Amino acid sequence: MSRDFVNKVCATLPGSEVSDPWGGGHDAWKVGGKMFACIGSMGTGVSVKTPDIDSATMLIDLGRAIKAPYFHRSWVLVPFDRIGPEDIDEEEVRDRLETSYRLVRSKLAKKVQAGLEP
Repeated sequence: MSRDFVNKVCATLPGSEVSDPWGGGHDAWKVGGKMFACIGSMGTGVSVKTPDIDSATMLIDLGRAIKAPYFHRSWVLVPFDRIGPEDIDEEEVRDRLETSYRLVRSKLAKKVQAGLEP
């Protein structure tokens, strides 16, 4: 599991764009100008939004993610070193990315949503 896998998945989501808003090699994936996934410059994992703080806490307690540094408590970090056939598989990561994307997209203004591909 790697930055490349996450970037490939994110690039397929309608209206998604990548930028490096802080410089230094971050991959911040956004839809409608709002971030839904971020890989830090160290490339240790991908931070994603969850539906709420309780969901994030549950994923952390289950060992599926860790607290995402610098983000709100509803965000988690899925570490790259835990992703593999014996732990967190690529389908789970894909699901986390798509869920984060849908959550962020659903909060965009209706006008912005209407301008995005379905």
